[in-house]
Amino acid sequence: MRQGIRGALREGFQRIAVVCGAWHVPALGTMPPAAQDAAILKGLPKAKVEATWVPWTNGRLCVASGYGAGIESPGWYHHLWSAPDRVTERWLARVAALLRDEDLDASSAQIIDTARLADSLAALRGRSLAGLSELMEATRAVLCSGVDAPLALIGRKLVVGEILGQVPETAPMVPLHQDLIREQRRLRLPPEAVERTLDLDLRKDTDLARSQLLHRLTLLGVPWGRGQRASGQRGTFHELWLVQWQPELSVSLIEAAVWGNTVASAATARASDLADKAAELPALTALLEEVVLANVGDVVGRIMARLQEESARAPDIAHLMDGLPALANVLRYSDVRRTDLGVIGDVVDGFVVRICVGLGVACSSLDDDAAAAMRRRIEAVHGAVALLAREEHTAAWHAATARLADSEQVHGTVAGRCARLLFDAGALGPADAAQRLSRTLSAAEDPARAAAWVEGFLAGSGQLLLHDDALWQLIDGWLVGLREETFVALLPLLRRAFSAFAAPERRQLGDRARRPSTTDGLTSGVSGEFDHVRAEAGLRTVLTLLGVGE
Repeated sequence: MRQGIRGALREGFQRIAVVCGAWHVPALGTMPPAAQDAAILKGLPKAKVEATWVPWTNGRLCVASGYGAGIESPGWYHHLWSAPDRVTERWLARVAALLRDEDLDASSAQIIDTARLADSLAALRGRSLAGLSELMEATRAVLCSGVDAPLALIGRKLVVGEILGQVPETAPMVPLHQDLIREQRRLRLPPEAVERTLDLDLRKDTDLARSQLLHRLTLLGVPWGRGQRASGQRGTFHELWLVQWQPELSVSLIEAAVWGNTVASAATARASDLADKAAELPALTALLEEVVLANVGDVVGRIMARLQEESARAPDIAHLMDGLPALANVLRYSDVRRTDLGVIGDVVDGFVVRICVGLGVACSSLDDDAAAAMRRRIEAVHGAVALLAREEHTAAWHAATARLADSEQVHGTVAGRCARLLFDAGALGPADAAQRLSRTLSAAEDPARAAAWVEGFLAGSGQLLLHDDALWQLIDGWLVGLREETFVALLPLLRRAFSAFAAPERRQLGDRARRPSTTDGLTSGVSGEFDHVRAEAGLRTVLTLLGVGE
């Protein structure tokens, strides 16, 4: 830095301004002779570098971010410098606008009262003008009704601020960054420091291109957007993103520039490298899904070759089960994203066949932890097979899970879950499900395995237990028939099974357990004989409403 100042002086400049941290000032205020600095620098290795500017944000200038020379309220100081007059009134107008955007009350009368209170606090403290502390205290008392949550929102969005700086176009940039700027302009997707939601309809060309850009940046390690779970009537055509530009993403772009000069070419090169280095099937299938979403079609063939190679050598069925859901998602997106993925169908066929053949061996001799992991894999594969919607896959999968549900050598939670999946898919009728449950809960069965079977069968939803009287009676009778020491031993497992239900379901189950039960499985809280007179009056009313004559 001192050498740079001396160079500027040699060029004839008389007034030189140095922008630096406060720690450097003493070393620049009194400079030693040039020969002393030259001796220190002599012999040090030299490298050619090119510097650039990175757009910064108020959040990074704030001391709360860890920046030692930062300030607590960069947004407030920006307001002080930019407001031509009436600093207090203009600030409170911004506060009110923010609160109204969040559907919070902020009337004109409240704003006036807040301004008066802030001025009164400033007068009591001997200040000529209300500062940030007076404004925040007055805002908390009047606009926020003493609640801290709205005040924290004001602090984050106004006191600190969410402003992103700008870098001139003449500043040196890597070609990858320049291409990204062109893409952002073409797609009308500017970088912003504030977090916002993108709701994309993939049937529109612009939204599809935006989605591909965000996925390509994710492949490059530049997570500008984070994909969110979308739900609604548009199904796979619907995609949600949370986008927010952070300064460090500019640095990540510089690091990613080694892969290419454009976003598309760099993403292709990066995906090819990941495909060559991926060692397991789940990593390859996840990469294939991301490549399809990013529309990096040139890499699909390489990934498919690696998939064929690794799947042929995979000794563990679990790897195939982990990889199948991603492949099913890829096939689902083939129509939406206009990508020809017919070659993936052959790989999927091979996966399904090998999973169905080897599922029984993979599910034998499992402890509790391994059984829980296998249950999750079976659920994922079941969803993938349903998504593929091919009759041969569905038939083979149902046959494989039926063998597990009937096997006495399979862990209870796996057997119970397979029975439930078959029941939900309509491949197992109510009578068959009740027969399996009755056999499992018989006195000859191990109580621990029976409890695990119940946990697997009921996992995820208590509605079946609430509305199926026969199932309720079977489980209720089994619980009542347990000996005290057996019930105490199984209580943790039973609590874990029922704790997975939603709170309203647990409450309804408790209400039903408290009601007396009749022998036919129906419950009633009213005693006494049937009142035919009242019933006939109600029947006449119903017939009148339906327009049926007596």
